[in-house]
Parts: sequence; C-alpha cells; structure tokens
Amino acid sequence: MYTIMISVEKEGEGKRVDSYVALAVADGNFSTGELGDESSYLSELSRSTVQKLIENGKVTIDGKTVKSNYKVRTGDLIEVIFEDPEELDIEAEDIPIDIVFEDSDIVVINKPRGMVVHPAPGNYSGTLVNALMFHCGELSDINGVKRPGIVHRIDKDTTGLLVVAKNNKSHHSLAEQIKVHDAARTYYAIVEGTIKESGGTVDAPVGRHPQDRKKMCVNVKNGKSAVTHFKVLERFEKCTFVECKLETGRTHQIRVHMQYIGHPVTGDPVYGIKNHRGMSGQALHAGKIEFTHPSSGEKVCYEADLPYDFTELLKKLRNGLIH
Repeated sequence: MYTIMISVEKEGEGKRVDSYVALAVADGNFSTGELGDESSYLSELSRSTVQKLIENGKVTIDGKTVKSNYKVRTGDLIEVIFEDPEELDIEAEDIPIDIVFEDSDIVVINKPRGMVVHPAPGNYSGTLVNALMFHCGELSDINGVKRPGIVHRIDKDTTGLLVVAKNNKSHHSLAEQIKVHDAARTYYAIVEGTIKESGGTVDAPVGRHPQDRKKMCVNVKNGKSAVTHFKVLERFEKCTFVECKLETGRTHQIRVHMQYIGHPVTGDPVYGIKNHRGMSGQALHAGKIEFTHPSSGEKVCYEADLPYDFTELLKKLRNGLIH
C-alpha cells in the first residue's frame, strides 16, 4: 500500500477534487504517507483513475470520503490510498494472435471472431488475455488480475482491432484519450433493411435491460450517454453496408443503436433477427483505430481488412445470391 497527502492551497479553492488531485500529483505537490514504490502508483495519474479511487473510497478529505464533484476548500487535507496491485494469476496460453503492431508500450491486435477478450465466469481460458500473457508477459495492471493491459474491449463475436497497454503509463494515456474522444474507432457493419438516408447520428443512452440483465438497451432512465455516427457505404435489396464511428464506447453500443433505429446488425444472436444470412456471428468489424502514441506523441492509425465471412456475405449480396 502507498499513500499520499495533499493540502489544498488557496489557488485551488472551488476546484473539483478529482481534477485537483490529478494536477497536484502531476506537479509533485504532495507528501508521502506509508512507504511504497511510488513509481508503480503515480506514473501519469489521470483524472479518470482518481475518479475510480474515489468511487472505491480510497480518497478522503479530513478523514471523510467524498464524491468526484466535491469542490475543495483551502486547508482541506486530501489523503489518497493506493492498494498494492494483485499479482497477475492468469494462465499464459500459447494461442496464436494476429499482431498488427507492437513496441515496448503497446500492442495492437486484430481479434478473430469467437475469442473473448478477458477471463470472466465461464471463460477463464482461451481468451485474448491468456494469449497476451504468453506473448508479452508484462502488461499494465490498472484493471486488475483478470484484465491486464485491457484498455477497451470488443465483443466475443465482433472481429477487429483493439489496442493493449504494456505498462501503466500507456494505459493511463490511452484510457484518457478514449474518454475525451481523442481516440477514434471505426467499425464496419452489415445491417438489416435498407437505410434511405446517407448517414446519421444515434444519440440515445445505453444501459442494462430492465427485464434481461444479460442484455443492453436504450435506457433513458438509467442508461449512460451514448453516441454513434453512421454512414451508408452500400445498399442492397434487404441489407445495408455501413460505417460506424463511436463517440462513446458503451457495452454493445453499435448493436443496440442499430436495433433501436430498426436496422439490427446481420447475424447478431442477441439483438438481430433469426436470419443470420450465413454468418456465424454478427457482421460487425472494428476496422480502424486512431490515437496518439503514449510515448512518441505521434498520431497513429491502424487498419484491419474485413474477415473472410464478412467479405463473402458482401459478395453474395452484391451478386443477388442472398435475399
């Protein structure tokens, strides 16, 4: 465990506590409490990480827990507690993975259909994390023992790109970019029905389905803000090929939003229709990802071709072989 103490100065009066802590750490304006390896806790401490600490009761002011939107006052004494990271106990497995790019900070993976990203009940082996533990060994530990290195996810039956962090500095940088929409993720999908418009935006909150907790839905009352921009690339008799760009990244967001506007993703076993048109999973592919490299500061862009079954379905649709 490692703790730091921050005394609020006059110029900080009225600032949100999450923002104040992140800035104070960045500027070195804190004193240490219990001893520990400072570098493993404070490297690029982001506001989002501070918010998680607050949610877990690890940030107190004068001994009392607070919320992220608490406005600090001159003389407040903030204590931040960092728990020792759990030792990673994920079993490394020699599973082939398609590496698009790799260096000492990140690895960009083109995930195949059917692979779960990280261990969870019912899937403790055969996941991307198991494969990464074998290939990389060292990954960021911010998300704990079950999700080392995982900054964002894509569904089991969705194919395509995701970036994994090898260290905490990279994880903080990538997570913050996704949060403030500096990282761009582009998906390609075949959806049911013909979309007449050239494109549009779906701005509808996504949350847990009130009756089926395994599903998500547009949930105005309890959902979180979710925005998807889509553009029509090609129209067929009963399907449409679209490009989708995420402004937010809620669970199942594209699948839920496309169902919401009456055009569910083809082959989607949860939100789609019974006619899968030969697909073994949803026709949804994370084809492009853009972000700023955590170390070099350069804007980078990686792309992955559509998978075989996706391109085969497009061929059949173009040739009128599927109705």
